[in-house]
Amino acid sequence: MLWEKAGLTLGPKVWNSGCISDIPTGFRGQGERILEAQLAVIGVNHKTSSVEIRERFWFSESRLYAALHRLAKTADIVEIVILVTCNRTEFIVWTPDFAAATESLQAYLKSEFGLKESEWERFYRLHGDEAVQHVFRVTASLDSLIVGEPHIVAQVKSAWSKAQQAGATGRYLDAVFQKALTVSKRVRNSTAIGDAAVSVPYAAVELARQIYGDLAGRKVLILGAGKMGELSARYLVANGASAVMVANRTYEHAVDLAGKLRGEAVPYEERWQHLADADIVITSTGCPHIILTREDAERISRERAGRRILMIDIAVPRDIDPSVREVPGILLQDIDDLEQAVSANLDGRRAAATQAEAIIVEEAQAFRRRLAAQRVVPTLVALRSRLEEIRRQELEDYQSEFGPLPESQERALEELTTRTIERIADMLGRELRETPEIPEQDHLTAAVRRLFKLTQPAAALRTQN
Repeated sequence: MLWEKAGLTLGPKVWNSGCISDIPTGFRGQGERILEAQLAVIGVNHKTSSVEIRERFWFSESRLYAALHRLAKTADIVEIVILVTCNRTEFIVWTPDFAAATESLQAYLKSEFGLKESEWERFYRLHGDEAVQHVFRVTASLDSLIVGEPHIVAQVKSAWSKAQQAGATGRYLDAVFQKALTVSKRVRNSTAIGDAAVSVPYAAVELARQIYGDLAGRKVLILGAGKMGELSARYLVANGASAVMVANRTYEHAVDLAGKLRGEAVPYEERWQHLADADIVITSTGCPHIILTREDAERISRERAGRRILMIDIAVPRDIDPSVREVPGILLQDIDDLEQAVSANLDGRRAAATQAEAIIVEEAQAFRRRLAAQRVVPTLVALRSRLEEIRRQELEDYQSEFGPLPESQERALEELTTRTIERIADMLGRELRETPEIPEQDHLTAAVRRLFKLTQPAAALRTQN
């Protein structure tokens, strides 16, 4: 069980706001660290690094599940989601010790990816309020390569779902991602971010129009049968491209996609002759290695006898060797080049993004207050137990000194003392929950524990697997 790693046993349900419900009643070995339990994000994206670095830390499906299983067993990581897209790799964790969790992730990347110190400097390390706002911004597409692009929501949902399947997430990160998706929906409903939005496939089409102008009659070859390739082809056809060919290692997938596009499926082994004939090539295979080398490109260039060809590599890891840029007649663009292709759309997105940012800040503050209130629940549970213990002891001492009371008086005294400790607990609880700043809340919580000689408070760190 996941609770056992933290030394916890499942206790009473004391918070039922759709996020956390079961509060553990025992905590062994981590002491004060529970007051620091928080959200953290360690990652790299298009703002901090080039595609060369991002593709170094790309996860295949099998590697992703292996990482989730392994990292979820790390003592410093209570829950974890790994978000991998063409523009980012992020480890989103719930941890009682941010510094230790960061060290654990760095050690993992060194052992599994050969992380270098110069690469580690490209990783951002966010925690607390910054991490919450970041997850909300990512899900609302405000942190995307192309602000407002619609596909990130599905990618976030997929990352969360995979973490759940791996047993690597629970009530805390479930709450974070539920809220992030709600915030994303509010952003799209309340601002024009969706109206002004573009996507990576749209940007690819804009790039093709900048190169060729009118796309009428242009021949398109799609390498890979994934969603991005499909959307790119649809946009190209809508903008005048006359013929679409699809090549994929699994021929049946190529046939299926070609049918949707009213195009032609070609065996993957025959792609070379179609590369020599196409005007626009879109690659998005999900292959972990290069599929088109410089040598391949030079052969294609010779066969085309000087006719230009636009190759747009929207895969991470990249499908096309970057040195293909140097081959005459071949115009190679990768994922990092696409933002420039839609700069004309920036003004409309900027106004919507400003409104969206205000929503993110408001929602993150509200969510933080919700989490802050949750942080004191274990202390309040322990406080009520301690007050009840004091009440019982005082009643027993009174009876020992003055003898038994009539039944009616015993009931009255029982009711009076119970009301008194409930009043004290409610007053202290309100003060702890409504304290706006976490450092002040931690000081007050520590003071209450010291004054009432409470044992280490319980902590809702893990759910059952």
